Amino acid sequence: MAQLNYNHLRYFWVIAHEGGLARAAERLNVAPSALSVQLQKLEQQIGHPLFDRIGKRLRLTEAGRVALDYADTVFKTGEELLNTLRGRPDLGRKVLRVGAIPTMSRNFQLEFLRPLVGREDVELVVRSGSLRDLLQELEAHVIDVVLANSPAPQDARSPLRSRLLNEEPVAIVGRPGTGKFRFPEDLDGAPILLPSVGSELRSAFDRLTDLADVRPAIMAEVDDMAMLRLLARERQAYALVPPIVVRDELESGILAEHHRIEGLAQRFYAILQDRRFPNPLLEALLPSATPRED
Repeated sequence: MAQLNYNHLRYFWVIAHEGGLARAAERLNVAPSALSVQLQKLEQQIGHPLFDRIGKRLRLTEAGRVALDYADTVFKTGEELLNTLRGRPDLGRKVLRVGAIPTMSRNFQLEFLRPLVGREDVELVVRSGSLRDLLQELEAHVIDVVLANSPAPQDARSPLRSRLLNEEPVAIVGRPGTGKFRFPEDLDGAPILLPSVGSELRSAFDRLTDLADVRPAIMAEVDDMAMLRLLARERQAYALVPPIVVRDELESGILAEHHRIEGLAQRFYAILQDRRFPNPLLEALLPSATPRED
């Protein structure tokens, strides 16, 4: 059985981290043409292309991302060997890269990642961004999973799949009151904090108030659930949120849940790409049962 050529692997590793052949060739002090030949030999040996060539740019393929993770481990192990022999041991780590849209509850993100939090052999990289940008990074193998409140756009040719992780109820919360809250009547003219127009949650809420002919006084429209939580703490206003978003405030009595809205729920999805080499750390996070997909 042929042995992996670690010189070729190192060349690939430098190319990936430098972002292209020219910069890698300069760092390694070799000709770009020679470096390209060595890269091709490695691709032939492992049987997979490691980069997509887009004009003069190189973008890692799925196999390339997997190879880079292993190469990082291989060359980090060399550093660990030296550190250990010098009395400075280090622990090798696996990496999981997660993208999350700003509207995702921080409490839900923590619950999702909890099986990996605190593990000394795991490094978690969490990025925030728009759904469009994060899905592009997912398809480019830059991140392993996207957490969102809506499924990925459906396309017969798309490699993206959406797994419904949970459905959280939605409630009207606010400062503790003295009387019984009547929904939706008590919202008429009342100050309220809402998710932004265009979100599924906001659209459903607007339909309910329109049908009841109720007009709340909108004090703020916020995409970021963390900011909505802070505003709910500071303002004398109601807020439309899943209780998990303000769980600590409800437990401490700063806020109270006035009414849980029947039929209204916030959905949480994990969006993944069909891959031949999925990140094994995802197995600790995703339900083992067959997922419900939208």
